Amino acid sequence: MKEKTYKKEEAFLSPYAMKSCDTRGRMREEEPCNMRTDFQRDRDRIIYSKAFLRLKNKTQVFFAPDGDHYMSRLTHTLDVSQIARSLARGLSLNEDLAEAIALGHDLGHTPFGHVGERVLDSLCPTGFRHSQQSLRVVDVLEKDGRGLNLTYEVRDGILNHTKSGNPMTLEGVAVSLADRIAYINHDIEDAIRAGFLKEDELPKRAVKVFGRDTSSRINTAICDIYAESEGQPFVRMSEEKQEALDLLRSFMFERVYEHANRLIQESAERMLCALYTYFVEHPGDLPVLYRKTAETDIPRAVCDYLSSMTDKYAIGVFKQLFVPREGSV
Repeated sequence: MKEKTYKKEEAFLSPYAMKSCDTRGRMREEEPCNMRTDFQRDRDRIIYSKAFLRLKNKTQVFFAPDGDHYMSRLTHTLDVSQIARSLARGLSLNEDLAEAIALGHDLGHTPFGHVGERVLDSLCPTGFRHSQQSLRVVDVLEKDGRGLNLTYEVRDGILNHTKSGNPMTLEGVAVSLADRIAYINHDIEDAIRAGFLKEDELPKRAVKVFGRDTSSRINTAICDIYAESEGQPFVRMSEEKQEALDLLRSFMFERVYEHANRLIQESAERMLCALYTYFVEHPGDLPVLYRKTAETDIPRAVCDYLSSMTDKYAIGVFKQLFVPREGSV
């Protein structure tokens, strides 16, 4: 089956696509799978990882929303995967590689969304970026410290998926674009549902370019990338669409990301600051997985632990450490 996949890729993929047989390989050599390509195998490893399972209980934007239809970090990840696969399929790129990168891109994200990332970045002496932490998860932390031993191309795409990144493959670029398309559009939908925005408040210029509803905006973005990039050695939006997307992104940062649920954000900040301080002062209380790192770098070990937490787990640990229990003295 794997050889059939190699032949199909050679026959049908773009000359600019990353062929599975041309991977630069893994950090540690291992016996190849007879059925799956290395990129297919990476996708499966990510899906069955503990970090991937935890995404379902990590905040995207809104903390503990009153409703079942808000984005979580997991549903965002699936959304990015779907858009990335659509782009890869349309541009004859390696869909398996794009999917693996997309599924792994947020594995290192903190609880409480970007509030958690901002807090850890301010506290850790060497800083904290969720893209770097996602790579650390797959390289070091998963499988009880052995890591997932993913391919170079998937690791590169995970590390470079943010707007400032520079992925080495076009599949990685497709995921980076898919990430922005996904979070901007569905965060708009969530903000309107939560009452933080009204549809008529969106920038009129961006609405004119992309349309009013989520489906229209995503479809317009995908079609534009295809029209701009088909048969080319790059993946990008047209200048008009990119300017409109950047306008929406700036609008969301100004109106939603920095202000939505401000009181809850402040509570999350205080909670993570207290947890960080406690474990820096008591590294022996860290779970066993993180104690080896704590021997040489306590702040990094604490960030590893805190960023792995789901929202509920972080709240539970905070209560256990700082909230008096009934009958306690």
